[in-house]
Amino acid sequence: MDFGVNTAGLELAKLTSLAQTAEGAGFTTFYLGDHLMLAQAGAHPEQEPNLDAMTGAAVLFGATRKLRIGHLVLNNLFRHPIITAQALATLDHIGGGRLIAGIGTGWTEQEFTMSGIPFPDMKTRGEMLDEALTCMRSLWTDEVTNFDGRHYRLRGAVLWPKPIQKPYPPIMVGGGGRPIIRIAAKHADISNITWELGRAGKFDPKFLTEFNQTRFKERIDYMADQCVKNGRPRNAVAVSNLIGSCVVTDSDAATAKMVDGVGRALGFTPDQVRHCPMLLIGTPDKCVEELNRRVKAFGVSQFIVTTRSEKTVRALGEKIFPFVA
Repeated sequence: MDFGVNTAGLELAKLTSLAQTAEGAGFTTFYLGDHLMLAQAGAHPEQEPNLDAMTGAAVLFGATRKLRIGHLVLNNLFRHPIITAQALATLDHIGGGRLIAGIGTGWTEQEFTMSGIPFPDMKTRGEMLDEALTCMRSLWTDEVTNFDGRHYRLRGAVLWPKPIQKPYPPIMVGGGGRPIIRIAAKHADISNITWELGRAGKFDPKFLTEFNQTRFKERIDYMADQCVKNGRPRNAVAVSNLIGSCVVTDSDAATAKMVDGVGRALGFTPDQVRHCPMLLIGTPDKCVEELNRRVKAFGVSQFIVTTRSEKTVRALGEKIFPFVA
């Protein structure tokens, strides 16, 4: 079982400390986002810490020894695939073979509006990610890459040195729409299946309410079918569960109060709150019970918790994750 932290909005010293705490608490992976601005920043988003994804990962490799570092996820539209492939291969060398190559289509429209980077429709972004991953996999394994796609063209392209990990670092594709699941089934080693944000281009709580355990299971089954269509085993892609909000309580009464508040905000019943794939709320024992249920029901092999709190990381590492199958 793989346990990870996903974080954003931290100054470098706090980011490094959180990664070191996670490593000490027994976490196995640590993920950075890739944004020009944080979509859910407060009243002054221009003042929210937002470090570069590539150099930030390089710093974390230097600050840790065993922790695998990746991105959840790189925005494919921010870089040409040959640039992404080179940067990630370099990071794999910096980390001594500890990189996880996480990538997605990009979804926060405001970032593209402010930067002037083109923001095509979801179908086109999916096509671009598919082509980019095809290019990157070839650059990482072949002596010379030639590719003639609709969006990218490579002529006699070379990349050296190749990544330390063979044939290349584990690829994680993030997203919850069916087109993204198809791309994950074709290219990925890990699929981080989340709510659907890409078409809207902005965060809306309704997407969270739509992403219940029924939708989660449907996406997992669809991915298995798509793996077979691509000539891969049904379980070729590991299922990663991103927990967007985690609250470890100290009593059943505190849990009930928190569950009631979240339920009112999202229009969920208490049972829906307790079993929503994107949430984890409860005492340590109840959290262990819920995570083990997800392992059995959905075949989850990786849990990633979004947090900036070292206290939460320690609680998970000491009281919960050691007891999850």
